[in-house]
Formats: sequence, C-alpha cells, structure tokens
Amino acid sequence: MQLSTRGRYAVMAMVDLATQQVIGCECGPVCLAEIANRQQLSLSYLEQLFGKLRRAGLVGSARGPGGGYRLARSTDAITIADIVAAVEEPIHATRCHAGAGGCMASPGPWGAGERCQTHDLWHELGRQIALFLGGVTLADVVNGRVLGRAAHVAGEPEPLAAE
Repeated sequence: MQLSTRGRYAVMAMVDLATQQVIGCECGPVCLAEIANRQQLSLSYLEQLFGKLRRAGLVGSARGPGGGYRLARSTDAITIADIVAAVEEPIHATRCHAGAGGCMASPGPWGAGERCQTHDLWHELGRQIALFLGGVTLADVVNGRVLGRAAHVAGEPEPLAAE
C-alpha cells in the first residue's frame, strides 16, 4: 500500500519543519520556500498542504518578513496519522467503502452487494496501517526511532535495515 503524494509530501515537510525546530533553530518560523528547497518539493503544493495542516491545528503561521511556520504542538504530540488525516488522505486498502461500489461482487436481495472473499484481509490491513501511523510521532521520525516498530511475525526473519 502506498500513500499518495499529498500524504507523503505533508509528512516529509512536517518532518523537515520538526527537524529545524529540534536542532535549536532560534531563527523564528521556517519559510516554506526553505522546506521546498531542502525536500525538492513544489512550493505551491506545499502552500496548499500547509493551509490544511494549519486548519487542523498542527502548525501555526506568521505572515510578513521573517514569517513562516512553526509546529503548533510538540513533536511527541503529533502523530503521522494526524498529518495524513489533516491533508484529507484516507488510507483504504480495500475498495469497500460507502459510495464506492467496492468489492461487491453481486447484488443481494436489497440491491446491496456481498463482500468479496478478500474484504476482511484488506480491511484489517488498512486498520494495521492506521494503527502503525497513529503510533509513530514526529519525534520518533526525527530521532530515528521508527525502524523495527512494525509488528513482527514469529518465525519470520527480521527485516533488513535498509529496505
């Protein structure tokens, strides 16, 4: 499963912003042009994303010369799931959600379809992704505490460091 660019870019930009604040930058708010340059992202796209992040209460902004963005909460209080939700990036591993037609193979007696055989598999995968992203904070990413956090299945080899 892969997030769209909206979710990935928002996470990349927020990690960049958090890193700038964590390293003790006393230079005030960070401007989006700096983040765009460091992360090689479109400035106009970041502006759209940061509008959503601001409305969600994850960042604060200052206008004018020396303006930019700051985290509105501590890095320990912002999860990756918060960021993804703020930019309206739903994570669905299945097509089975309201109004989508989904995996409904054949119409039932009331016009509703039946679930496909793999529905529960994809639904649970989506739940696992949401649980994982909800358990990882900006502080975890900035401080390199993500590797090895996924649930490990007994008997399976440990994942390699750089996958």
